[in-house]
Amino acid sequence: MTAWRKSSHSGTNQSTCLEVAVLPSGIGLRNSKNPAAGHLTASPHCFAALLQRIRNS
Repeated sequence: MTAWRKSSHSGTNQSTCLEVAVLPSGIGLRNSKNPAAGHLTASPHCFAALLQRIRNS
């Protein structure tokens, strides 16, 4: 079973947020409100670059 996580900054009000998981194929990203819709997969390098862009914005 895959352990999907969301940020502790998401709060407890069930707001929509992004969940992440380490998958055999890379880093999985999915919508917490609709996990059955599937997920995107990014390489660890691309995920790290995404995080850096978010931090710099």
